[in-house]
Amino acid sequence: MQATTTIPAELAKFEAMAAEWWDPNGKFKPLHMLNPCRLDYICQQIAGEFDRDLSQELPFKGIRLLDIGCGGGLLSEPMARLGATVVGADAAERNIPVARVHAEQSGLTIDYRHTTAEAMASAHEKFDVVLNMEVIEHVASPPLYLEACRQLLRAGGLHICSTINRNPKSFAMAIVGAEYVMRWLPKGTHEWQKFITPDELFTLLTNAGLDPVDRKGFVFNPISWNWRLSDRDLSVNYVTASIFRG
Repeated sequence: MQATTTIPAELAKFEAMAAEWWDPNGKFKPLHMLNPCRLDYICQQIAGEFDRDLSQELPFKGIRLLDIGCGGGLLSEPMARLGATVVGADAAERNIPVARVHAEQSGLTIDYRHTTAEAMASAHEKFDVVLNMEVIEHVASPPLYLEACRQLLRAGGLHICSTINRNPKSFAMAIVGAEYVMRWLPKGTHEWQKFITPDELFTLLTNAGLDPVDRKGFVFNPISWNWRLSDRDLSVNYVTASIFRG
């Protein structure tokens, strides 16, 4: 039987919300709000690492990209529009038909699969880019999961990983605020003890054989009601970029 770091209870949470992936006012409203900021970071990192001009048509053509934990395809679809050859993988089975139907309706060709990072690594799949966004705080073993992500990269490949810091502020904002006050997410979506500090994540990435080269914060402004990237404020949501040197 194929080893996996997935947790059945975590998968059940997201399967219960699968039909709402593309509703900007539904249970995934926080991700819809965050998505422009995530995409800005992802595009800049890919363009910088692979010397691509974002002003050109299909700047990511020829890049094979894996969106692990793809959900309904909120990141897979824009990557495909930019020319990347995209594989979207999710361990929550009900997410895949939602993603496939939306991609077809959007005229996009995306290879969506119900699978895990570990299974793909065992099959010797290789990618230029692995997007690992808001997933690591939901797995049973972050070290084993990141090892699988590293195995999926070609030498010189780029790994982008975002998650949530672990401190009193993240508890107040990501759990109390998002789940209980704003009710953006169902109660119990996150477990504070599974959050990972930036220094811990850098250590995990390094131990997995990756070379962390950048990290930035995703900062929410409640007045302008939008997100921005920050070089200094990684207190709640943050993102990292790492290279597999081979």
